[in-house]
Amino acid sequence: MSYEALRIEVANPRIGAFVSGVDIAAPLSNREVSELHQALADYQVLFFRDQHFTLDSQKAFGRLFGELHIHPNTPGPEGHPEILPIHADASSKEIAGEHWHSDVSCDPEPPLGSVLHLHTVPPNGAGDTLFASMYAAYDALSPRLKTYLEGLTALHAGERNYRRNNRLRGIDERGRVFPWANHPVVRTHPVTKRKALYVNRVFTYRINEVSEDESEAILGYLYRHAERPEFQVRFQWKPNSVAFWDNRAVQHLAVWDYFPQVRSGNRVTIKGDRPY
Repeated sequence: MSYEALRIEVANPRIGAFVSGVDIAAPLSNREVSELHQALADYQVLFFRDQHFTLDSQKAFGRLFGELHIHPNTPGPEGHPEILPIHADASSKEIAGEHWHSDVSCDPEPPLGSVLHLHTVPPNGAGDTLFASMYAAYDALSPRLKTYLEGLTALHAGERNYRRNNRLRGIDERGRVFPWANHPVVRTHPVTKRKALYVNRVFTYRINEVSEDESEAILGYLYRHAERPEFQVRFQWKPNSVAFWDNRAVQHLAVWDYFPQVRSGNRVTIKGDRPY
């Protein structure tokens, strides 16, 4: 597909593109929406500058791609349950996303994608986010390992991650139940039909069809493999920048190199479907 409504600057051959020529905080034409859908499929993560979202306009943009997801652990501000606040400052004991992960992969139907808008960022280029292509990670596996992984499933659960975060924040979580699900170790993207590695350090517990020792060894290798620098793009935030990533084919990590400075904004997340 040729792009007529958008200007696209490719970040690198494996993942990422900078998109300009469009105000995604304003109503969009059918052509703009269609090209944004295509660009997400083509490049896996899209970057925008100088976008002035309100909570309502950010939700309206997210809804162009599907129904909005409500986070299972972190409620949004009053009247906006679909908004996930992203904030760190001098009082923070941890930050959202400081380990490689795919968002809420513990859900039976994990999110399609996430739209993060940061209005306040640290000075001097700190607070970057790294994104890694799980297409590239899968493609780089040996043929024999691809054959071994075919048909295997893994348990993903929110228990460990969310309870740790809540404990650090002093949140009373008694009686809370967090989602879990079994997903294929290699998933097929529903739009592109490309295969992507689908295990991550935050939510994946074990591979179901093999022994615990074998699962631990294989997952350890796959985590290290997925995090190789050649599969990545690094995004340097500026005020009112937006990153929109395809959660079905991308892992990401937020770099916490700015303590005690402030990094703040909001995320909307779009519902997905069951991996296959």
